[in-house]
Amino acid sequence: MTANPTLHDVARAAGVSIKTVSNVLNDSPKVGPATRQRVQRLVDEMGYRPNLSARGLRSGKTGVIGLAVPSLRESYFAELADSVIRAAAKRGLRVLIEQTNGDRKLELSILSGGQMRFIDGLLFSPAAIGQQDVDVLNTADPLVLLGERIFGGPTDHVTMHNTSSARAAVELLLSAGRTRIALIGAAEAGEDDASSASLRERGYAEALEQGGISFDPALVVRGGVWGRDTGVQAVQHLLRTKVEFDAIFALNDTLALGALRALAQAGLRVPEDVALMGFDNLDEGRFSLPSLSSVDPGRLEIAETAVGLLVDRIQETGKGTPPRTIKAGFRIVPRESTGHVGDGDPPL
Repeated sequence: MTANPTLHDVARAAGVSIKTVSNVLNDSPKVGPATRQRVQRLVDEMGYRPNLSARGLRSGKTGVIGLAVPSLRESYFAELADSVIRAAAKRGLRVLIEQTNGDRKLELSILSGGQMRFIDGLLFSPAAIGQQDVDVLNTADPLVLLGERIFGGPTDHVTMHNTSSARAAVELLLSAGRTRIALIGAAEAGEDDASSASLRERGYAEALEQGGISFDPALVVRGGVWGRDTGVQAVQHLLRTKVEFDAIFALNDTLALGALRALAQAGLRVPEDVALMGFDNLDEGRFSLPSLSSVDPGRLEIAETAVGLLVDRIQETGKGTPPRTIKAGFRIVPRESTGHVGDGDPPL
């Protein structure tokens, strides 16, 4: 194996031109599947890494893309960042990560400020700006929007099936015979109808209606940061108000993990007394006791799709193409917290 293999070394080993190797690395559709597979295998085996500095001098590109997320302390965004880095690396790109902390001024600054000159394009997940700010997305730089805060904007947009996946999660609880299903992490009054919380609550309500069960406001715990502490406090609130419940749908997994702790402290068994369903399918949910049933919203697909769309815009292969909105597929992952032992994952 060559110590520092070059593009020429990979091309010679694969029996193709340097241009073909370059097309594979840049995910060009001009390369056939068999050739792409052979070249990519050799790239991996030989440990070839593009010379980003040289490429930047030739093309005016840095070989770096940006990812702006609200908070890396939120496990979903940390795992999303990992998925984006992996998807970018397959295309010979590096990722610069910016944490916005849900600050409106910082989000606007990222879109309009000097950070963009250091990157070739940006994946942006806003938390503070919303539909009323759609005009700020009119930027000359390649931009792909993530999440639910803004729809119908001038950029490519990758999101998830929040409502239908939440509906499917509640349907699983209903199919297990649960009829008093609490909802924790729900949107506060007046919150944007396009927020994740609002869209997932809509799915919750639709599942109840389809199941012939009345919506009970006493079962809905609103507000709070989507973290473990809020999950604990939500369960404590339900117990304090003495509302009857036999299941909980938490609008993300960190809420659910906090709820799991609070239920155990109260002497309630999961799933015997209370079934528990989360959302995001975080890695740690497999290792909780009991393991956590959850919605997998397609995080890996979101990352792969978003990076692919951004590269398309950077390379201008999508030039003239209208803004594209893509929703990743989802799946329900049943585990022990809803009584589905061994259904969701291979054995640990």
